Amino acid sequence: MVRIVSLLALAAMALAPPALAQTRPAPAATASNLIDLNNASRDDLMTLDGIGEVRADAIIRSRPFKAKTELVERRLIPEHLYDKIADKVMARPPPGPAPTPGRPPPQKRS
Repeated sequence: MVRIVSLLALAAMALAPPALAQTRPAPAATASNLIDLNNASRDDLMTLDGIGEVRADAIIRSRPFKAKTELVERRLIPEHLYDKIADKVMARPPPGPAPTPGRPPPQKRS
């Protein structure tokens, strides 16, 4: 009897799915694998879901972007499409003008 119970328990463990399967979460998006709206080529932009030739060209013509949300604010793409691609894009601000050597940077007026 003990032997039958042991065999049944062993069979149940062998057939049962793992209790805590070790799954690795998808890696979080990093700046290195995001598409920069201010520098991406037309082909890079077209790899995004819902961005074809026309929208890619419109994005390029509308540069520079201060924030990726400007895609919706400027009505380049609809909000539902932005929701699909927001985690795949970024808007790295373009570099400002370099200060002239030997001259102090211009002062802002109050």
